[in-house]
Amino acid sequence: MTEFVEIRNGRVVTPSGVVEDGRVVIAGDRIARVDRGGPSGSSGPTTVDADGRVVMPGIIDLHGDDIEHHRAPRAGADVDVRTALTAADRANLLNGVTTKFHAVAFEESPDDGRTLRTAEEIAAEISREEYTLGDNRLHARCELADASVEAVEGVIERFGVDLLSVMHHAPGDGQYDDEEFERHYVEDRNWPAESVDDVIETRRSLDRDDRDARIRRIADLARRAGVSLASHDDESPRDVERVAGHDADISEYPLTREAARRATDLGLDTVMGAPNLVRGGSLWDNLSARDAIDDGLVDVLCADYHPPSLLAAPFVDTGESLSTRVNRVTRNPAEAAGLEDRGRIEVGARADLILVDPNGTPTVDRAFVAGTEAVRADRAATVDRRTPTAGS
Repeated sequence: MTEFVEIRNGRVVTPSGVVEDGRVVIAGDRIARVDRGGPSGSSGPTTVDADGRVVMPGIIDLHGDDIEHHRAPRAGADVDVRTALTAADRANLLNGVTTKFHAVAFEESPDDGRTLRTAEEIAAEISREEYTLGDNRLHARCELADASVEAVEGVIERFGVDLLSVMHHAPGDGQYDDEEFERHYVEDRNWPAESVDDVIETRRSLDRDDRDARIRRIADLARRAGVSLASHDDESPRDVERVAGHDADISEYPLTREAARRATDLGLDTVMGAPNLVRGGSLWDNLSARDAIDDGLVDVLCADYHPPSLLAAPFVDTGESLSTRVNRVTRNPAEAAGLEDRGRIEVGARADLILVDPNGTPTVDRAFVAGTEAVRADRAATVDRRTPTAGS
């Protein structure tokens, strides 16, 4: 027998607008009805009173590396991978993220807790995530200067992958000049200076031809796996054109307005970090997410390192409609990743839904994943109409 859940009295955000005093009916794992108020349209449903909260699709995060912080909350204080994934899963759900692409770095940076072995362990754990509450997926980030391609090939063969991206963090290439690269890794990421010197030498040894050859291999992996390919930290239109020539679908964190404009012109989905928007600018004085939004250059916002910012982002006033802002964290990332079944409140879509209190700091009071309530953080009672109440 199909279970019905009826969410009433909410500000229901659809892809094209907001239904005030709206109702969403869930049947099994799908959305069965979306309308305004009125009598119940199903037999004996469980009723949730949204009480004026925002009802929106579950957030889809294409790039969040916060699992690394759960894996190693302090330098040298590693916890087991299952504990890390469990903690990340719950933390993301409390911030409205029902579909999470864990951005796992395939690179050899042991002083930063990033190794190919660690990446493979996390990939393996995500593949057997039956104990998690949300939908957890793997976004494999390939550092071109390391032996990442071979490692990712093995991971795809054994566990699969859901999104691939290419990155090349080297001094003088992308967001760091020589001095900034060393300062970032020594001061912000606590690397020994000699380790930074070794990385600089390794990454500078990769010439343009080698980079293009490795990008081709990763692009081929993406095609064979049937997943989207993203580029990372493109600085110039030429950088965007290079990866677009390898059939990239997504440009993550373009560093300049010119790179973002070229990505948009070429039809790539442009992804920027929600913390950039919420904070009011980039940590590294790169392109401001707000400026890029004002120029019509941002399709998707992602958590980057901070899931609470992704929940807050749709409630940052950019002068746009609420549905446009919500689409950047729901419908648009779903489409960019090829997930046609979710990211929107429409009849027939997967019932990933969150109830958000936007006042002050936005908070999630309830979250449904494929029609099942996964999180309830508020005190409001759910009234089950199949159970008589006192005095009835």
